[in-house]
Amino acid sequence: MPRTAVVALGGNAIIRAHQAGTHAEQAANARSMARAICELRDAGWVVVVVHGNGPQVGNLSIQQHEAAEEVPALPLFVQGAMTQGQLGTLLVMALHEVVDDASPAVLAMVTHVVVDAGDPAFGKPTKPIGPFFDQEEAQRLVAERGWTIVEDSGRGYRQIVASPVPRRILEIDAVRTLVDHGTIVVTCGGGGVPVIEEAGGYRGVDGVIDKDLTARLIATELGAEALVLITDIDRVALDFGTDRQRPILDMGVEEAQRHHDDGQFPPGSMGPKMAAAIDFIRHGGQAAVITDVAHVRASLDPDDGGEPGTRILAGSARIGAGR
Repeated sequence: MPRTAVVALGGNAIIRAHQAGTHAEQAANARSMARAICELRDAGWVVVVVHGNGPQVGNLSIQQHEAAEEVPALPLFVQGAMTQGQLGTLLVMALHEVVDDASPAVLAMVTHVVVDAGDPAFGKPTKPIGPFFDQEEAQRLVAERGWTIVEDSGRGYRQIVASPVPRRILEIDAVRTLVDHGTIVVTCGGGGVPVIEEAGGYRGVDGVIDKDLTARLIATELGAEALVLITDIDRVALDFGTDRQRPILDMGVEEAQRHHDDGQFPPGSMGPKMAAAIDFIRHGGQAAVITDVAHVRASLDPDDGGEPGTRILAGSARIGAGR
C-alpha cells in the first residue's frame, strides 16, 4: 500500500531571511519546496502538504491597516484564509512546473480548524507574524494600532498574536478522500483558519495556529506513517551553541522526550517542532523527521543513499514498513 507523509513547510521557507517577499521570490522558493515533494512522490509516498503563513499574514495585516481609510480592514482569521489561497496557488503552480511526468493531481483547499473558545492563548499571544521593526517603529505601532509587539531573539521587534491549540479539522473527511485517491493535497495553510463551535455552526476567531501542531493532528487523523517538519537546518543538535554541540540522527521517542523535558529544545526555536514530533509518535506514527529541504527524501527513503536529517522513531520501526 502507498505510504503517506505529511510535510509541514514554514512560511519563512517561502519568504526567506533578507528577502523582500516579492511574488517572484516566493514563487522561486515554492519551486524548491515542490522539488522535495516530487522526490517523495517519486519514491512512492502520497504527500499531504501543510504550510505556515507567519510572514505572509503579517505583511497582509500591514497592507490592510495602511489601506483602511480606502477599504475596510478584514479580521485576522479572514486574512489567514486569504494567505491560504495565496500560498496554495504558489505551491500548486510550482508542483505542476517541476514534476517530470504527467501533471499530478494537486489540490489546495481552504481549511478550518476548531479551537477552544477558552484557550488561554487568547489572553497570552505568543505567535510572531510579519516583518521585524526597530524599537521606534514598534512603539508607534503599539500606540496607533494596539498591536502586541515584543523583541524577538535580538533580531528586532515583531507583532505577536494568539496561537490556540488545534483540536479538530473540519474538512478532514474531504482531505482523507483526496489522499486515498493519490492526490497531493495542500491543506491547513497557516495552521488552518481558527474557528470555534457555536450553536448552529462555527465562528472565526483571530489568531494563527502553529502549523507544526496542525500537521501533527492531520497526520494522526490520516494514519500517516511519517511527519516531516521542514526547517532551515539539516539536523537538530543537542547542547546547541556550546562546545558539546552534537547533531542527532536517529532517536527513540523516549529519548526525545527526555531531552525535551531537560530543556534541550527551547520554546522559541526547536521546542514546538520536537513536541509535535513526539506527539505524533505517541499517537501511532512511525517516524517524525526534522530537517531541511535537501535532506527530506534521504530521511524517509533508506535506499536513497543520501544523508538523512533528524528522525524520531517509534521503537525499532523501519520507516515506511506499514502500520
